[in-house]
Amino acid sequence: MHRLSQIFCIFALCKRCNKTMRILLTAILILLSTAFRAQSTDLESRLRLIDEAIAESPRFVAQREAKITAARHAIEQANGKQKYEEGYRLFELYRPFVSDSAIYFLRQCIQLAEQQGDHAASVHCRSQLAIRCSNIGLYDEALNILDSIQTGNGLDKTVLGTYYEAYNNVYGELSYYTRLDDIRKTYQEKEQYYKQLMFEYLPPTSESCFLRREQAAQGEGNLKEAMAINDEWMKTVEPGSHPYALVALYRYIEYKLQRDTTQMMYWLTESVLADIRNAAMDQGSMWELANELMLSGDVERASHYISYTSDCANRYGSRQRNWQIAPLLTHIANEYKSQSERITSHLWGTLAVISILALLLLVALFLVHRRNSQLHAARNDLKTSNDELASANILLATQKDELAALNGQLSMVNGQLTESNRVKEEYIGRFMSLCSQYIDKLDNYRKMVNKKMKNKELDELFQISKSTELKEKELEELYENFDTVFLHLFPDFIDDFNALLQPEMRIRPKEENRLTTDIRIFALIRLGFEDSSKIAEFLHYSVNTIYNYRARIKNGALGNREQFEQRVKSL
Repeated sequence: MHRLSQIFCIFALCKRCNKTMRILLTAILILLSTAFRAQSTDLESRLRLIDEAIAESPRFVAQREAKITAARHAIEQANGKQKYEEGYRLFELYRPFVSDSAIYFLRQCIQLAEQQGDHAASVHCRSQLAIRCSNIGLYDEALNILDSIQTGNGLDKTVLGTYYEAYNNVYGELSYYTRLDDIRKTYQEKEQYYKQLMFEYLPPTSESCFLRREQAAQGEGNLKEAMAINDEWMKTVEPGSHPYALVALYRYIEYKLQRDTTQMMYWLTESVLADIRNAAMDQGSMWELANELMLSGDVERASHYISYTSDCANRYGSRQRNWQIAPLLTHIANEYKSQSERITSHLWGTLAVISILALLLLVALFLVHRRNSQLHAARNDLKTSNDELASANILLATQKDELAALNGQLSMVNGQLTESNRVKEEYIGRFMSLCSQYIDKLDNYRKMVNKKMKNKELDELFQISKSTELKEKELEELYENFDTVFLHLFPDFIDDFNALLQPEMRIRPKEENRLTTDIRIFALIRLGFEDSSKIAEFLHYSVNTIYNYRARIKNGALGNREQFEQRVKSL
């Protein structure tokens, strides 16, 4: 979750930064996402190792039981001091395995030590017995055992250290579980007192000293010192051994306080694997792992693990572990019940929907069957009709094709006639207007000649008749009228005409609403004047000049030049 929150923070920053920073932060986001996926995959692989170890736990238990059987045979054949040593070895084998058996052989060791007059061994075993009692919740028994011990003088420092450790252990347990604040304070004071004595007598590298030193550093919030102690402690244990499980468990706590999820879960699973593989029934890490998985939502696996560690606790015979496991078992049971109720509710809803759909399906099948019967009868009637219509359709299709061809021809002819009528009407109207204008002009010209002759202005009249200005003016007016009428009829002709030419051959008139000579020639062709002599007559050019104009324009045409004039006619 810590890593996931980092990813979301970086994603939020990406929206606020410039382009370069966004690219950099996006790259970091991708790396963190990859690391988060790798972390999830790594945890899953370690949980699979635990599942495999649980499946193999009978084999690990059998291995420990084989060692215990061998030790039992050895103690039966031993005498004197060796019998005590073999008994203590049995106690060590039973200590994480079965609490009652461990206590039994510890009491046997006490009897052997007293029979042999070994007071130090007796004190050591009684102290260990008190530790065992306090670990399984027998606090009164533990205190009675410790109070009955006569320490005296001459005891080994390690024996005294174990004796003080037992007192420290029982008062630590009492201070943790009591609910009365004033009594807790008393227990804590005694716990601290015996802890100082224990530190004075036990070697600093003993498991008990490492454990309490690390707990003290954690309690003070000095995580750096606590980790240093754990590193030093880790060097004294063999990886995978039962003592290694305890060191790994406290290393898990270190990383949990640092909120390093990856390392935290790694060391917790290391502790769990060491406990399972050493057939330890007194487990502190497995129920902690079940709790972590429960918090992360993996209820099924948490239930599997807590059931396994509950069975182990029952076999070990520890009330303490059962007290610790009971709330988690209740929580998991409630969660399973909630899930079961949700699933049951969902199933009932699904069943209701399926029932409704099934009923609708039956109704639909009935309707479809009835409809199919009706369709079958109608299909037979239609088949007969279709056969009759098929013959008629063949005949109609032939006639239809013929009519379509005729309609196409008629449409084309009608279009041409409509176009011709429109052009004809426009030009006839313009022609009539020009004729009227020319009559007026001729009459005005007659009056001017008559006037000149009356006034004897023969020289001036001679000069007027000699000049071609009048002709040029009239031709210009004629062309202007032609251009105006043509562009009125075909407003897009210039653009369409240029579209048929190569870019470098395209013609743009200098004046608006006026045609150039080149375009005027092809405008006449568009109106149906294909003969060069008629075009030359209208434009007052030689036939050869008109031919050259037409040839030059066709040479600049796009596509087939022979079809150029035909395409102009279709504009």
